Amino acid sequence: MTGANAGLGYFASEQLARAGAHVVMSGRHPNRLHAAHDAIEARVPGASVETLILDVANPGSVRSAAASLRGGPFSRQRLDGVLLNAGIVHTPRYRKITRDGRELVLATNALGHFVLAGELLTALAKTSSSTNTARMVWLGSMSTRMGAYEPKDIQLEKGYAAWKAYVQSKVVVQALALEADSRLREEGVPVESVLAHPGYSIGGRTPLVTGVNQPSRMKRLRDGLQAPVAQGKEAGAWAPVRALVDPAVEGGDYIGPRFGTRGLPVPVKASATSRDPEVRRHVWERCEELTGIHWPFQKASRSRR
Repeated sequence: MTGANAGLGYFASEQLARAGAHVVMSGRHPNRLHAAHDAIEARVPGASVETLILDVANPGSVRSAAASLRGGPFSRQRLDGVLLNAGIVHTPRYRKITRDGRELVLATNALGHFVLAGELLTALAKTSSSTNTARMVWLGSMSTRMGAYEPKDIQLEKGYAAWKAYVQSKVVVQALALEADSRLREEGVPVESVLAHPGYSIGGRTPLVTGVNQPSRMKRLRDGLQAPVAQGKEAGAWAPVRALVDPAVEGGDYIGPRFGTRGLPVPVKASATSRDPEVRRHVWERCEELTGIHWPFQKASRSRR
């Protein structure tokens, strides 16, 4: 679980732990990550959780974490799924770049997860069997239906705007998820790529969890006024959790709230831009160029034979 120390990532981790899964909670802030870990252990008797430092905007951190999962202290465990949750929602007003020259929102929401999923592809494939198929779940957004934002200028070098940076990064995520599904099927890799989105999930509608979610009275009041269209982040986590564990879900599916912004998780449809085969191909190739990563499809395909 990336971004497991707060918000959707925390509540998805808690729900999975409550259902009996062993959860590796990852995040970039050690203190916040340990606070979330301790919260789950306090709230879920017998929970099986551990932590892993991972900054998705830092390629070196992503590769180090993936190496730990493949061959370090975590290697004794099977890897049934990866929930690619971490991301920037409140985007910076002005364009920022990472140390390796990537636009920050794209790097955090999409590129880091593209690298992580590629690095863990073979480990996921080894887990799959005739009765269980490993999954990667990508976190999309309903905002992608509010504008096309075809990512031709994927790093927003010619025109940055905070809202555009967020929506376009989520178009990229959704295009990657759907293109991954297509390529995994074509290459015969026994791993499923699934999309999910949390609707409109906000902190003021979310239960208090000390050290994880502690909204002020004012935020409770302000967010409470949005009750007809909003839900808490614990409810927002239902969609990615279902996408990860429901045996009825298949690669290429998209799971989101029944009423768009809120409700029980059901199959929904991705935006037309995200589904466009040319957009998907272009996005995939640009992410390969920007990260230097080429997914090991053939190795992953052979790993289960």
